[in-house]
Amino acid sequence: MKKNITILGAGLVGSLLSIYLAKRGHKINVYERRPDMRKEKISAGKSINLALSDRGWRGLERTGIADEIRKVAIPMYGRMIHHVNGEVNFQPYGEKDQAIWSVSRGGLNIELMNLAERNPGVKIFFDERCTGVDLENSVAKFENQLTKKNSSVESDVIFGADGAFSAARHQLQLSTDRFQYSQYYIEHGYKELNIPAAENGEWNLEKNALHIWPRGGYMLIALPNIDGSFTCTLFFPFEGGESFSKLDTKEKTIDFFTRVFPDAVPLMPTLADDFFRNPTGSLVTVRCFPWSYNDTMCLIGDAAHAIVPFFGQGMNCGFEDCTILQELMDENETDWEKLFKDFEQSRKPNSDAIAQLALENFIEMRDLVGDKKFLLRKKIEAWFHEKHPDQWLSLYSQVTFSAHIPYSVALSNGKRQDEIMKKIMEMEHIEERWNSEEVEKTMLNLLSWLA
Repeated sequence: MKKNITILGAGLVGSLLSIYLAKRGHKINVYERRPDMRKEKISAGKSINLALSDRGWRGLERTGIADEIRKVAIPMYGRMIHHVNGEVNFQPYGEKDQAIWSVSRGGLNIELMNLAERNPGVKIFFDERCTGVDLENSVAKFENQLTKKNSSVESDVIFGADGAFSAARHQLQLSTDRFQYSQYYIEHGYKELNIPAAENGEWNLEKNALHIWPRGGYMLIALPNIDGSFTCTLFFPFEGGESFSKLDTKEKTIDFFTRVFPDAVPLMPTLADDFFRNPTGSLVTVRCFPWSYNDTMCLIGDAAHAIVPFFGQGMNCGFEDCTILQELMDENETDWEKLFKDFEQSRKPNSDAIAQLALENFIEMRDLVGDKKFLLRKKIEAWFHEKHPDQWLSLYSQVTFSAHIPYSVALSNGKRQDEIMKKIMEMEHIEERWNSEEVEKTMLNLLSWLA
């Protein structure tokens, strides 16, 4: 039976979900709080570039739109690490030709909305703020941000794809007994900055890499754009000795960047202006349960599980939500209450796992990627994987380059691998015999013992 479906939120997940559902013959109305970004100038400042990886591509390929998105994405084959002394070294992400893809959040969102509206069953309404949901009767209430006119929309099903501060989730919280909810802000915020294209339109840095300036406790990153520019993001404490609170003048800001990121400053001619013009964003992890109410409403994407961006999996996880929902609908599209329960039971352990992994990966990116012992450990792992690919796949590859390993399984595998590598790194003279037969046998024995 075909449904009239309301989706709250025309962001990345809401737009992709509308394509999935429309292809199944449902009628979709999408309501978005913001203006139509295709008609408005996209404001800079809070649009951390995204890194599409295998889970995200799988979600796009299932709808047949992956080739369209590749036109606005750039492959990044590894991390380019920038040290204070000017030394730069490259760390590949995976095996040959494995890459994550840099894409502008706004640019991708525009592409997805355009592709969604090509389906005759999809309509998107902008400037509509959700003010409440009648869960029993599947009615969503809105206030138009321009006219201040109130309206009510009745449908068969409502999907809450309205982000980390979801109105749909708030209604579940008010209406559901024993609703579990938590939000956790890290002590760091983020600031968007910019490296413009060179005069000839080319990139001022290696374009096929994610650039990181790790400084222990904080970091600067840069991801390439198709116009030759890089979107940079400073992840920095709100308070403390070196923090946003201390950089309160343009002079202090330039002095700090010149001292800490010396090779980046010459590439950022509008650094001081960007720093004070662009807002400082917060980074939050949201966990909640349940995600659904009877057969009338279900949360998806950040509305159900917002995470910090340090594993590059927020969007990919949301797109995987759409993929899993589609697979469950292939099995059963008649009992929507069961469908929603199966969906949340499947995704909740995995969304919790990637939330934990994202927080842990921040430490790796800001503190460890320049550490000699960390680099040796990664070299040992890569060597052992090459000899025993069926026995060892790095945690990063499990998360990023495998669309079929659940996040919760990757987390469990990662913990076991971490125990093994701690023992390996404690071996005497490991620096000299890291690729020896003894190390190989020890790892194989530990894998068997900890299986």
